[in-house]
Amino acid sequence: METPVKSYLGFRAFLLFAAIVFTALGIWQVQRLFWKLDLIARVDARVHAAAAAPPAANEWPTIKSTDAEYRHVVLNGTFDNLRETLVQAVTERGPGFWVLTPLATADGGTVLINRGFVPPDRRDPTSRAEGQLQGEVTVTGLLRLSEPGGAFLRSNNPAAGSWYSRDVQAIGENKQLVKLVPYFVDADATANPGGYPVGGLTVIQFRNSHLVYALTWFALAIMSFAAMIMIPRFLRKET
Repeated sequence: METPVKSYLGFRAFLLFAAIVFTALGIWQVQRLFWKLDLIARVDARVHAAAAAPPAANEWPTIKSTDAEYRHVVLNGTFDNLRETLVQAVTERGPGFWVLTPLATADGGTVLINRGFVPPDRRDPTSRAEGQLQGEVTVTGLLRLSEPGGAFLRSNNPAAGSWYSRDVQAIGENKQLVKLVPYFVDADATANPGGYPVGGLTVIQFRNSHLVYALTWFALAIMSFAAMIMIPRFLRKET
């Protein structure tokens, strides 16, 4: 029976193409690895930098595309405790809620402050009355970008008061907040009177599996190339 040489040649061409594609994907993942490491370094520098004023209004349109998130900021203003919003949360302290309270600033703007975590038995503001700060306050924390829509498979339901993500625009519309900035601020660990809410629980974690992916693609490239090299030997044995 005649050996189907053309089929083997086509298969070799396919393996060569696969090896090239796998190599390109591996190189891309290496590039992504260095990008991620740079991102982690830049965020770490922002988090540990001295607190500064938040972005000015002229920066808001480009806030998502700049190095704004996790910027260490300081604000002054007055809490509107009657318009706080509870957002479901799971933290190192267990399940509960983030307390998002509008902060009215001197320039007439409003910033949502994630004052921190409260367990279910502290959901009612009257159970943590000491922490409902009055008058002028100073808030230090990390700038965060809005989380629109909700969580995985759980959409926010403003009408029912069910919130699963910190959606700045939706919360602002629900609470009829004016001149609301397009971000919120996670308050730091400065203790509140009475112990609640508990701030400083921001989790800064970036998934970084690019090295594993790169090694996988490179391994597939080597296997494809090795198989392509072995085909002529296989053909000689067959003939």
